[in-house]
Amino acid sequence: MASTSQAHNNNNDGNGSRAPPPPAAAAAADDGFPTAADLARATATHRQGAFVIASRKLPISRAGPIARLEASLGIPVPEMIFGDNAVRVTHEPTGWAVEFNARDALDAVDKTGANMLQVAHARSWTASREKGGEALVGAAGARFEVVRPFDWSYSTAYRGTVVDDGAGAGAGEGQGKRREFAYSEGATRPIPLALLRRRDPILFFDEVVLYESELDDNGVSALSVKVRVHERRMLLLARLFMRLDGVLVRVRDTRVYVDFEAEEVTREYTAREGGFEDTKRALLMTGLRPDEITVALRDANRLSELLPIVEQTLESVSLKS
Repeated sequence: MASTSQAHNNNNDGNGSRAPPPPAAAAAADDGFPTAADLARATATHRQGAFVIASRKLPISRAGPIARLEASLGIPVPEMIFGDNAVRVTHEPTGWAVEFNARDALDAVDKTGANMLQVAHARSWTASREKGGEALVGAAGARFEVVRPFDWSYSTAYRGTVVDDGAGAGAGEGQGKRREFAYSEGATRPIPLALLRRRDPILFFDEVVLYESELDDNGVSALSVKVRVHERRMLLLARLFMRLDGVLVRVRDTRVYVDFEAEEVTREYTAREGGFEDTKRALLMTGLRPDEITVALRDANRLSELLPIVEQTLESVSLKS
């Protein structure tokens, strides 16, 4: 189920600004894909204990769905948006689920302009107003018109969408009570990394891209989800990797760990970030040559080991009756 890497028409005017396609053009481009049958064919499902793990991968969204998504969100979407892709973990007895999808991830992007201004005031960037609109001027002199202020680096703090109507089969006394992630002293335990490092057979694995942007050729911002299932446990990793060249590097990880026997779900969120030049110096201190540093700056795994933690939370939810 490989997904294609073809970018949609972004209506770039040469200055980095993008506008959604005209409604008529969007309607013409929307041919009804994907259908319910397309969605079903693109979905892989695995059952383990009381849980169902499902992942869906489809090609990049087309013009019609993109126009509707942008209208719903109120911001332009990244150049590569996989609006139909998703990963979902469901506890069948209760109907409780946690899902990761592009729409909800982008809805968590800051739309106030506050984060955008923080980037604009970094040492290598300046902000100016021209013709009543706001513009960002990059270190290389490129200009990006901002029609509506928002965090155009798409640095979402999305930790998944929790679904729980409290009315799942077998809910018993818990029926009608929402099950929420929360920290509980003595009950919330760290994710057992030692167990996950064991070479237990992998029963199900998938990697799903939700969106990616090249930030007008000034870096990268990408959100993807990996999931791997073993006999007694599973781990999901949703990672936001953002590198704005000359300014900032961010890695935001959401890990969802499931203990199938205990029917407990643990969620750990870790945000790391550092200045671009500080990150380059840290790579240099590891003994890398300049050409190797350029490659390493594209490696989120390597960078996550060097970037300082700026936020970390640990929560859990028990689903056993």
